[in-house]
Amino acid sequence: MIGIIGAMQIEVDNLIEEMENTTNQVISGIKYIIGTLSGKDVVVAKCGIGKVFAALCTQTMILNFSPKILINTGVSAGIQSETNIGDIVIGRNTVQYDMDTSPIGDPIGMISGINLIHIPCSDSVVNMLDKVLSTMNVNHKKGTIATGDRFISDSSEIKRINEMFGAIAFDMESAAVAQVCYVNGVECGIIRSVSDNGSEDAGVDFMQFAKKAAAVSAETVKRFVESEG
Repeated sequence: MIGIIGAMQIEVDNLIEEMENTTNQVISGIKYIIGTLSGKDVVVAKCGIGKVFAALCTQTMILNFSPKILINTGVSAGIQSETNIGDIVIGRNTVQYDMDTSPIGDPIGMISGINLIHIPCSDSVVNMLDKVLSTMNVNHKKGTIATGDRFISDSSEIKRINEMFGAIAFDMESAAVAQVCYVNGVECGIIRSVSDNGSEDAGVDFMQFAKKAAAVSAETVKRFVESEG
């Protein structure tokens, strides 16, 4: 079983449309679509926007469907100096840039309990996604994806996140998914298609390019599923 999570409907629609033998199960208000994609068993869910919904969906999916691999797919903003709109970013690791217990002596971004700043993704999944994208001739890059509960359109804040964590893209869900997978020992992959560059026009760019970006990300996930097993 491969689990697939997107934050928005446009991030999972293309995958759901190609699924066969589907059944639905609603848990805590989130619909999980169970079926086959390219002949492989999958479960797909739209978690909703933000870290809490992402964590809720991921933990529920793991407990109820026991995926071997869990992929978080969708769109993100990119760091303009590192990526362009339309590029794909594969998360080597993730970081929560808004996690801050520094007043008690912790480094900014460190998650108490697991004592990590950068949460690793599965090397084997990262390498397979890299291979898939290479065959698709899509511009892509592997690196750190920074997550926080904000839609950022402030160039100074983007620069700070890039310099502090080495991030090349940022979103609102990836690190939550990765953290839940990490503590549960589930292989995790993060793939993001860049829809905007976090500039003052980020909102306009996002609305213009999000659907196209989500389709590229979904196609990559589909080909990943085809290559598994």
